[in-house]
Amino acid sequence: MSLALDPAAQALLFTEARTANTFSDEPVTDEQVQAIYELVKYGPTAFNQSPLRVVLVRSEEGRARLVEHMAEGNRPKTLAAPLVAILAADNEFHEELPALMPHFPQAKDAFFSERPVREQSAALNAALQAAYFIVGVRAAGLAAGPMTGFDAAGIEKEFLDADHKLLMVVNIGKPGEDAWFPRLPRLSYDEVVTTV
Repeated sequence: MSLALDPAAQALLFTEARTANTFSDEPVTDEQVQAIYELVKYGPTAFNQSPLRVVLVRSEEGRARLVEHMAEGNRPKTLAAPLVAILAADNEFHEELPALMPHFPQAKDAFFSERPVREQSAALNAALQAAYFIVGVRAAGLAAGPMTGFDAAGIEKEFLDADHKLLMVVNIGKPGEDAWFPRLPRLSYDEVVTTV
């Protein structure tokens, strides 16, 4: 059975897409970022909780503050990317649930009154949204360079508050020269899928 998504779209989003390591100097506009969000906000999360929060780093001052906390190998590409997004989970997402679940506004207190429960749910669901975000960047014709090599406590102190937990940092832009490492192997269907 074939996919409903045409081969060109499959290539753009998955089969030909890679993590970019260099970027051109072409800017990424606010309109592009908004279009990405307007697409990926429809990806499912439990209770429609939508806990992902994004900090866009554009200024030289902000970039300098961020790069200070990146792993050595991630610093040059973070400096060179036209836009950098800090993706975080909002552990107080439940405050938005009455608006996001108007048919069940009591979910806020019935399921998420305790902070440890919220933190666990926010981490999983914001990670889902981070994956949607990366695919959305690709759908915009841009390249994403997601990274987890950083001093998380340093970035959280510099850019977030106590209610937000850092997930990843994503460089965004048009790919530059020699942007791609060779494609690494993937597990086969039979190695991943079990039928019972």
